[in-house]
Amino acid sequence: MRNGSAEIPSSRPGPWPRHPVFYEINTRAWLWDLSQKSGAKVSLANVPAGEWDRLADLGVDVVWLMGVWERSSAGVLIANQNAALAAEFRQVLPDFESGDNIGSAYCVRRYEVDPNLGGPHGLAVARGELAARGIRLMLDFVPNHVAHDHPWVMGHPGFFVQGSEEDAAGDPEAFATVGGRVFACGRDPYFPAWRDVLQLNVFSDGLRAAAVRTLNRIASQCDAVRCDMAMLVLNQVFERTWGARVGPKPALDYWQEVIPPVRRAHPGFRFVAEAYWGLEPELLRQGFDFCYDKPLYDCLLSGPAEAVRARLLGDLANGPGRLRFIENHDEQRAAHAFDEAKAHAAAVAMLTLPGGRLIHDGQVEGHRTRLPVFLQRRPREQVDRNCAEFYHRLLRALRQEIFLEGEWSLCACEGWPDNASNRNLLVWGWILGEVRALIVVNYSESRSQGRIFLPWSGLASRSWDIKDSMTGEIFRRDGSEMATAGVFVDLGPWCYHFWMIAT
Repeated sequence: MRNGSAEIPSSRPGPWPRHPVFYEINTRAWLWDLSQKSGAKVSLANVPAGEWDRLADLGVDVVWLMGVWERSSAGVLIANQNAALAAEFRQVLPDFESGDNIGSAYCVRRYEVDPNLGGPHGLAVARGELAARGIRLMLDFVPNHVAHDHPWVMGHPGFFVQGSEEDAAGDPEAFATVGGRVFACGRDPYFPAWRDVLQLNVFSDGLRAAAVRTLNRIASQCDAVRCDMAMLVLNQVFERTWGARVGPKPALDYWQEVIPPVRRAHPGFRFVAEAYWGLEPELLRQGFDFCYDKPLYDCLLSGPAEAVRARLLGDLANGPGRLRFIENHDEQRAAHAFDEAKAHAAAVAMLTLPGGRLIHDGQVEGHRTRLPVFLQRRPREQVDRNCAEFYHRLLRALRQEIFLEGEWSLCACEGWPDNASNRNLLVWGWILGEVRALIVVNYSESRSQGRIFLPWSGLASRSWDIKDSMTGEIFRRDGSEMATAGVFVDLGPWCYHFWMIAT
């Protein structure tokens, strides 16, 4: 064992798929549930094999174990003083006790696997179990801030944004005194400061070098890293947020200095950015493999189909480096935010787009309660059988190679002068070799019709078998008619076709 990490498991997954499925797990709450179920403590070192098999059966390519790093006892004390957080905790857990607050997963004391989770050895065992099933592991990195009791605070105070005694007296919510020094609390420019963390100065050469060392240790223990609020450390954002407090802007952005040496040391390692504010293309340009697609989520949540289509058209130039989702630990549960039929339509749309696709633990089961990242346990919820059956059919259909390695394209869909309901239809296709897939989603409350024109050559002069992967229905169509007249569709509100087309 070196630097607090265990040996890399001998069994390793094959090449990364172009369009992987990620699965986020709140590690502490998940292990709590497993411990309650088994009647004995479950850590990452002794997760029942059936739990890993369950993930493999879903067709997951990457498991994101969220919140494995050692959390801050100082952060717990600060969080316990926050009345708004206390109210949220009690709303989620009516029987909340103070011990349920273990501090934020993003208030990191050390980038060492928490001993309560099984430590570095436990993580290595878990990674080995995943690898044996062809699944990769993703962990977290927080570039913007660390906990008050992180070793850097005493050992490298120059890594942080400094304040004065006047700052601490005049704005105690945004500045904290630790070890006789005043530090700025971590923040993003549009919200109040986070009092449980201290702001790193990402313009510091020493900090950037330390970040590379930290990421190299993380990369020795997993296959990908999800970088929290990655846009906050871009030069343009950081300079605007902190001004003269942080010194001159470096010639290169943080990620331009940090990502390349980690890639050289760990070929095949992937970087995923939590990103907002339209800065996703810039982060992709600076080396990220995937960026959150929050604009698409917003369109699916509240916009008409035309807004979703416009979003996709506007994003085509940036390639497939998006991570799509309809829930994660920061958003409301999909079963809560969407009506059931709309939630299923949104899931079909999101999971059949190119790039990364994210499923959140509990999403398949139709859970409705969003768990704050401070809590070690979650309320018990019944499985929504209809939701679970839907997701199992959908995820089984997505395990076909075409959705992992194929080429995706939007399809034209026309209406008629007296019927413009085609505007409600989201339509795209996939192709890999002789296999084609056509996805049609009526993303509206109204029955909708349209004529779809397929983007592929070679359809004419033969017949094609069409199978709906969600219903099992099979029928045959003439290729020449499809190539010239297109394909007529008529769908009820929030309904969809998931057609596999082959000779």
